[in-house]
Amino acid sequence: MSTLSIPPTLSSPRDDVVCLHKAFKGFGCDTSTVIGILAHRDATQRGIIQHEYKAMYHEDLLQRLKKELSGNTEEAVLLWMQDPATRDAVVVRKALLANDLRGVTEVICSRTPTQIMTFKQIYLAKFGSYLEQDLESYTSGDHKKLLLAYASLPRYEGPEFDIMMAENDAKMLYKAGEKRLGTDEDMFINIFTGRGRAHLAGIDSAYHSMYGHSLEKAIKKETSGLFAFGLLSILRCAENPAKYFAKRLRKAMKGLGTDDSTLIRVIVTRVEIDMVYIKAEYAKKYHKSLVDAVHSETSGNYRKFLLALLGPNH
Repeated sequence: MSTLSIPPTLSSPRDDVVCLHKAFKGFGCDTSTVIGILAHRDATQRGIIQHEYKAMYHEDLLQRLKKELSGNTEEAVLLWMQDPATRDAVVVRKALLANDLRGVTEVICSRTPTQIMTFKQIYLAKFGSYLEQDLESYTSGDHKKLLLAYASLPRYEGPEFDIMMAENDAKMLYKAGEKRLGTDEDMFINIFTGRGRAHLAGIDSAYHSMYGHSLEKAIKKETSGLFAFGLLSILRCAENPAKYFAKRLRKAMKGLGTDDSTLIRVIVTRVEIDMVYIKAEYAKKYHKSLVDAVHSETSGNYRKFLLALLGPNH
């Protein structure tokens, strides 16, 4: 569920465009007006605004926003203006170039096979290279194997799964990990990249009842680093994506300084999907509202924009 608040009586896209153009004119940009419009329009409306802006002023709105905004505000607004698949392609490319491999892993391992297939096509068209080629160049070891398989294998996306098969997979994972000396990483990769989300949640449930603790605990014990992070991302998103993203946001804001690229990426990409649930999970787990947390970690127009996307506290 989305947290996006759209005014009950909406101005026409043409009026929005005229207001945006006025906000850009003169000395310095009226960023409050820009935020007031763009942070309260859904994906379709934002697309129409871009189209109208080009028709009326013969200029690309994204290029104009790039000139007028700066820093984190610029990054967040520009990402917000893209459609979801283009956004994922841009985010993954940027994270690869910045060596933010957790960011890359988070995006790939939290998306459905259909979403991955769509953003891979855009990735190729936009950057002139296949996602798999870039993963090959920028990642390594079992982490690389996991991402390459997860990004290319088709998986069932429905809610049904076979309990017997899930129990069998749980046994295989136990044999590949906790039962033996050393870990058979390939078995973990095969099962985690070849099974649908409902099935993986079923494996976790079977694992718990057969061996007395969660599969997550086994992964933490048997694997480490980016490989473990990838497996845990897949598993957590299979069970409760909102809880997973609440945890990612918490991590981005915990301690000294804020990991702004994670904060922007998670908020902007989840607002129109499941931000209502992420806010609820955040409050439940950390006894503080996500809105208050973001308010205390950000400032200025950047804060104003993110809070506009998150909506009110209740």
